[in-house]
Amino acid sequence: MSRSTPQSPGRRLEDSIAWAVRNADGVVAIGVALTVGLLDITDRKFNDNIVTGSILLVLAALVYGSLTERRRRLADIRDATEGTSRAIEDLSMVRTLSGAEVGFAHEQARRNTARWVFKGGTGTYLRAVTLPQCVLEAQRQRRSLSMKIDIVNPADDRVCAAYARFRRTFGHRQEGGAFTEWTLERTRKESYATVLAASWHRQRLDTLEIDVHLSSVAPTLRFDLSDTCLIITQDDPRRVSLYVERGRPLYDYYVTELHQGREQAVKLDLREATPLSEEPTVDEVRRLLERLGLPLPTSFTDRDVGDIIDKALRAEDPYRR
Repeated sequence: MSRSTPQSPGRRLEDSIAWAVRNADGVVAIGVALTVGLLDITDRKFNDNIVTGSILLVLAALVYGSLTERRRRLADIRDATEGTSRAIEDLSMVRTLSGAEVGFAHEQARRNTARWVFKGGTGTYLRAVTLPQCVLEAQRQRRSLSMKIDIVNPADDRVCAAYARFRRTFGHRQEGGAFTEWTLERTRKESYATVLAASWHRQRLDTLEIDVHLSSVAPTLRFDLSDTCLIITQDDPRRVSLYVERGRPLYDYYVTELHQGREQAVKLDLREATPLSEEPTVDEVRRLLERLGLPLPTSFTDRDVGDIIDKALRAEDPYRR
């Protein structure tokens, strides 16, 4: 059983004075009433004017106290209303997107942004649209561009298998083409392709600062964060996406969350990248990945490397209808 901590006499006196100041109206009313009442009991003779004045003083103190209490309640209600309004306003800043709205939101986010942060599975949309379009915009405006990419580690069989299994389980089942089934091999190729695309673009824009981080955790969502907003999407384009404007608490929360995720991933040093031609050859790609400490599996043939090059430089927009 817990006991409250005893207070010192000085602290109790301070608390009593503070209470009396807060309730001065009531203290005055009680004091006057008790004083006049006690003197009347002891048969002291008062002038009628003194008695009447005392009664009026007590009534005035009570009215003053009532008005003060009403004002306090109104202030409390106003504070509560303002807090609720702020909460509703924050919630309204999380919008849902669907269909063509997703592509349009990405297009708006790419304009005039000097920063892009991506976290997702293998970065297909990033390779197909975001990265080349952001690079073009930076070249057109003659400015710098910072990109941070966080994808699954292609050298980690466990996470690649987990991500492929997730895509097969919950992915869009109406995809066309001969190479639609998500497998361990496909996941690895897609991630290798994003590494290749990042290296290729970095060598063609000196003002591009781009980092690639390789995660050992299979994500279920994709995060694209620019200077103006955060867009959260899923692998199935038929499902709704979320849009958060910069300046809202959720935007700042995810800035920290994405940073923490990158801190726990393996970072590639793209400064060590070997030169890549406009149309990289199989040998160039093998040499590049070896230098980055991310060698291709021995089972990968030249045809497999050719697939990686196609995915890196000619990826299809998954949102295109």
